[in-house]
Amino acid sequence: MAINLSKRVKAIPPSPTLTISNKAKEMMAQGIDVINFGVGEPNFNTPDYIKDSAKKAIDDNFTRYTANPGIIELRKAICEKFMQDNGLEYSPDQILVSPGAKASIVFALLATVNPGDKVLVPAPYWVSYPSQVELAGGECIYVETLESNDFKITAEQIEACVQKEGTIKAFFLNSPNNPTGAVYNREELTKIADVCVKHNIMVISDEIYEKLIYDGEEHISIASISPEIKNLTIIINGVSKVYAMTGWRLGYLAAPLDVAKAAGRVQAHASSNTNSITQKATLTALTEDDGSIEKMRLEFFKRKEFLVEALNKIENVSCIVPHGAFYAVPNISYYIKNNTKGFTTSSEISLYLLENYHIACVAGDSFGMNDIIRFSYANSMENLVEGVKRFENGLKSLI
Repeated sequence: MAINLSKRVKAIPPSPTLTISNKAKEMMAQGIDVINFGVGEPNFNTPDYIKDSAKKAIDDNFTRYTANPGIIELRKAICEKFMQDNGLEYSPDQILVSPGAKASIVFALLATVNPGDKVLVPAPYWVSYPSQVELAGGECIYVETLESNDFKITAEQIEACVQKEGTIKAFFLNSPNNPTGAVYNREELTKIADVCVKHNIMVISDEIYEKLIYDGEEHISIASISPEIKNLTIIINGVSKVYAMTGWRLGYLAAPLDVAKAAGRVQAHASSNTNSITQKATLTALTEDDGSIEKMRLEFFKRKEFLVEALNKIENVSCIVPHGAFYAVPNISYYIKNNTKGFTTSSEISLYLLENYHIACVAGDSFGMNDIIRFSYANSMENLVEGVKRFENGLKSLI
């Protein structure tokens, strides 16, 4: 006898980013010198002022259950953050603090998406979006973006999708974008907002990389475009990327009151409240500043400048300039179409590079676009220099 797994979970693949990272770690455990550009995790430590706050919370015995949506002080601080950074007014009961931004997205989808509802997912996309939609019973409608437009979806593409597919329940917007680093400007967002309002499309706006912006670009939340689009928007954010707090597990959402409360009911039965110590640490992260965050951003910028220039120097490789987050996506389509190994996918090339040249990158087909491969430049400059050399040599060996 055996336990039969659900159809739901059978349809969900392992996380590609974690799969490649785990294989890289296995090789490293065997003594192999692997440079890992796979996982999107800052290689900085959590700033001391945040860690000190967590230690104090432990010493103060702040170790019991909290209110399901998060402690009121933190939700008020998040509201203040939205007002200061985004010009958006929310009340604390419109905020839900969750154990990670992934959880925020899942709870929001479970609260709003019915079985069979269509959810528009622009490609390339963050690897978890499709599985999260499937968990909620929704159907992903993929729209491939163009490299010539920095992989940003357009209002015209959304309109065309509606005309083809009929009713679209929700749309994923990710700016700054993972994996491309693309940042949407106000004009682009205004046009997208107009189409979403016209067709009553809910926007799930993933803004987790909001403060990692370069080249004079500006982060604009689509919810700030108009009151109408704000009423259709669920903002997802958190502290993992910007504050180097990946392991602390805290994300949050802001939404219309009925949506926030509904997502909170889901969370109440799924995970109760978010870690109490992490909530206190996040309160400090949002209300204090010792300059650490800006230092990290400037270091990411330096790495980005080097990496993109170096990648574009490789023969038959092109790489758009990312203006946010900490990723670059070189186009390797030439090597997919012209190699002596019989490879036809970026996954095959990614695995080949890992096993033979000891460099771990995430294949583009994991993001819904076969022609690219993702580098995370949340790594040391030394590793970036050596990694690009290995990448170039590995690609040349395919011809």
